[in-house]
Amino acid sequence: MYQLDFTINTKKIQINKTQDMEIMTQLESLKKIAKKKLKNNDPAHDFEHVMRVYRNAEKLCKTETGNKKLILSSVLLHDIIKSKNQKNSAEKSAKLAEKILKDNDFSSDEISIVSNAIREHSFSKGKIPSTPEGKILQDADRLDAIGAIGLARVFSFSGSHNRSFYDPTDPFSKNRNLNDGKWALDHFYEKLLKLEVKMNTKTGKLLAKNRTK
Repeated sequence: MYQLDFTINTKKIQINKTQDMEIMTQLESLKKIAKKKLKNNDPAHDFEHVMRVYRNAEKLCKTETGNKKLILSSVLLHDIIKSKNQKNSAEKSAKLAEKILKDNDFSSDEISIVSNAIREHSFSKGKIPSTPEGKILQDADRLDAIGAIGLARVFSFSGSHNRSFYDPTDPFSKNRNLNDGKWALDHFYEKLLKLEVKMNTKTGKLLAKNRTK
């Protein structure tokens, strides 16, 4: 009986190791694809941004519920297309992700979860993602928009889009409407300082609170 249990447990360990290796192979393949696709992105949305979000997601996966493989896959592909019209980027990235995932032997159910997570993560859409995987992707991505790195990304993006630092006549928009398409400082009030209260996960909220401070 004990010998039988040991044999069964050994087989389970071997199966788990094989599955882990397959997942690692798939993720490494997606990393290579993402790095190639993102090489022409602006510095605020380049491959290093994706890898910071990847590490954020790994932290969130330690305490939050979700399929880690699908979460990390969605992270790697969430910015593979960055169009001038930012509102279309998530949709275009989701569609391209579907093809990439199919080519990398993901099941139809897995492809659906990952593509929906990418489609729903965008701040501009104003959606709360419908899956745990989408919520963790959204939180991990938003964490990279606040704190010290968030400051750097705002002004990097502003420079590449010829956007002024602030309105010299009214820097803090006391007597005008916010316009982060024209002034970088406005982006903090239109988006970044609002992210803390919009986080989906308990861990995300704690991390966002520290970064916002």
